[in-house]
Amino acid sequence: MSDVIKIRNIIRDFKLGQETVHVLKGIDLDIKRGEYLAIMGPSGSGKSTLMNLLGCLDTPTAGSYVLNGKDVSKMTDDELAEIRNTEIGFVFQTFNLLPRTTALDNVALPMIYAGTSKKGRIARAEEVLNDVGLADRMDHKPNQLSGGQRQRVAVGRALVNKPSIILADEPTGNLDSKTSIEIMGLFDEIHRNGNTVILVTHEEDIAEHAHRVIRLRDGVIESDTRNPNK
Repeated sequence: MSDVIKIRNIIRDFKLGQETVHVLKGIDLDIKRGEYLAIMGPSGSGKSTLMNLLGCLDTPTAGSYVLNGKDVSKMTDDELAEIRNTEIGFVFQTFNLLPRTTALDNVALPMIYAGTSKKGRIARAEEVLNDVGLADRMDHKPNQLSGGQRQRVAVGRALVNKPSIILADEPTGNLDSKTSIEIMGLFDEIHRNGNTVILVTHEEDIAEHAHRVIRLRDGVIESDTRNPNK
């Protein structure tokens, strides 16, 4: 299988006043198309910084990042925005939904930036909401939905432009354990349907769903292991 992501010697430094904080200290990582990967590590290990780089929300201080054959480490902000909208679907712990907007319109939003026609947007958003089990909640606003339903809307929005990668940052962090199991079942299904799934989590039971676990400590990869049960 071909690599969807190739990272070489990624360094990310942050300036804090006169000081330079070295957050990522030379990361090498290959992720194959269709992999299911969890990134773990304690607070301050660099996992959120790595996720922001993988998601093209940030650029490295040094090193190269090739996504689907394109070197994104040298792209302009506009080019990165285009990549984020077409190649990567984001799911966040806090859902990040527009509060006054229906589930259908929340899911359709990324397609506006992609230039899809209104008719096309509605058809695709309905299809995706159906896929995530919310066919009967399309006209509901976030405050009319449970936490699990809100996260399903967020997952639907992440899938709507058919990205090659789904990037999820603590996707069950705000959910109870029963709802967490349901949402992780949804991610398992998304992976079975062919998506590359990257989870950032500090919870071992969530990482159990992944087929491969990367552990970071102090800005370097401490271990890279396969899940023997997968």
